[in-house]
Order: sequence, then structure tokens, then C-alpha cells
Amino acid sequence: MYDKGKVIVGLVVFLGFATFPFYNNIGKKSAVPEPNLKTPVIEQMVVKKCIEPKEIMRGEHMQILNQWRDTVVREGERKKMTIGGVEIDTSLQKGCLHCHSNKKKFCDACHNYLSVKPYCWDCHFDPKERDV
Repeated sequence: MYDKGKVIVGLVVFLGFATFPFYNNIGKKSAVPEPNLKTPVIEQMVVKKCIEPKEIMRGEHMQILNQWRDTVVREGERKKMTIGGVEIDTSLQKGCLHCHSNKKKFCDACHNYLSVKPYCWDCHFDPKERDV
């Protein structure tokens, strides 16, 4: 094998190009998104709290939504909950999206950062964006 040097140089160049995305991003991190939440007026009252504290909602909102889905779709029970004196449906579109009304600034900011593709919008219509 007379081209041993060329093969080794070719492998080094290939490995350099193949690993470039990894060593180019060492030590860099993207900014953690801060979801934009401005609470609209619901039935003449300002609701300033969610059904659970922020720390729980960040990690477990998907389980809560799945539980609501099972209760409503599979068991046929529609419940209402009272938050800050206002009755809100246990529903993504009729409940959650009252306060979290801007999907792009609230939902998509975190889901894109974490590379998560929720399947909520497979059944639900994308909400009409509204800046509050």
C-alpha cells in the first residue's frame, strides 16, 4: 500500500469535518427561554395564578393535560375548576389558552428549546395568536 500517507491525511480531514459541530459548540449554551405570560382579564377578574405552582407546571403539565384528555374524551366528564374566584374549564383551549394565549411566545419557546414536538395540535386547532 503506497498511498498510506494520503489515506491517513484523508481520514484526519474527514474526522475534522465530521466532528466540527461538536467541538465548535464546546462551552457555548443557548439562552433558556422565559415564556411570555401576560394575564388577560377573564370575566372581569385578573387571574394571576395557575392550577399548580410554576415549578410543577414546567415539569408535569403534559401529565395534567393527558389526565384531562382521558377524563373528558374517554370518560365523558367535563369538570370546571375555580382559580382566583373564576371558573375555568379543564381544557387546553377553553382553560389553559385563556392565560397562555400566545402559543408562539409561550408554548413554542420552551418546546423548541427542548426539541419537543407535542402532539396537542394533531387534534386541536392552532390558537389564533393574540398579544395581550
